[in-house]
Amino acid sequence: MTAILVIKHGALGDLVQAFGPFAAIRAHHPEARIDLLTTPPLAALMTAAPWCDRVLTDDRPAWWNLPAQIGLARRLARETYARVYDLQTSARSSRLLAWMHLFGARSEWSGIAAGASHPHANPGRDAMHTQDRQREQLAMAGLTVFPVPELGWLDGDANRFDLPPSFALLIPGAAPHRPAKRWPAEHYGALAGHLAAAGLTTVVLGAPAEAPLAAAIRRLCPDARDLTGRTTIPDIAALARRAVLAVGNDTGPMHLIAAVGTPSLVLFSADSDPALCAPRGREVRILRVPDLRELPPAQVIEAASALDAPAAPPA
Repeated sequence: MTAILVIKHGALGDLVQAFGPFAAIRAHHPEARIDLLTTPPLAALMTAAPWCDRVLTDDRPAWWNLPAQIGLARRLARETYARVYDLQTSARSSRLLAWMHLFGARSEWSGIAAGASHPHANPGRDAMHTQDRQREQLAMAGLTVFPVPELGWLDGDANRFDLPPSFALLIPGAAPHRPAKRWPAEHYGALAGHLAAAGLTTVVLGAPAEAPLAAAIRRLCPDARDLTGRTTIPDIAALARRAVLAVGNDTGPMHLIAAVGTPSLVLFSADSDPALCAPRGREVRILRVPDLRELPPAQVIEAASALDAPAAPPA
């Protein structure tokens, strides 16, 4: 059986941006065994995905840890992949081509590595949105079919949270080392209060470390529900499918929420560029200001009101 390797690391948002390319690779190689090389935190999730048959993990050892890098290259070379799709296209992932060749692999390679058989030969690739860049890379490798990724496999148990029929999701967190990507929790509290006055319960999602943000929101809107630290990635998808709308920062869960079709408002600061990395979905609006601390709740409320949100969540 032909074996194909796909390389994609990164955080949740990076992975969601690659769902379309994953589906296209599967459509192009329907009979092949497709392996995905990713990071350990994402392995369990992708094991359930329909686009890969095996999930391999890479701890991404430091560049100077040659034994670990050589070990990974030797392990991959033994698989005799017919083609490698490097969707990470980092200096580190590109070096794997040379390392694998050192151990006898002669795989075709789609990416930006020197010597790639199917290079993404666009000097302007770094100015493209992630999804457009990856699609063009695959097109240059001969892929012609780009199906909409089916996400029915990504579904958790929303019923266990005992939420009302109509609710909105708030995502007040972001990467801890990127504080400029966070709209202030007090402003989220004001938004939650506005939604509550309109009869809509707000549900705060986030990692356990973001519980203080939920607490700050609930001080201003006690009716808000705090689910920080209580949801899996499939749970977030399940909640998103039932939510009337979602408002959040430029962070991984918002990419997932937008991808499943929830009307979404995503808040950006100068710290990231929506032209390169904005979430995409059925109904996604972007609100960008240089400093999120200066974005007033009234402006977010107005933008959220313009979303094409259903009157009630889908059945």
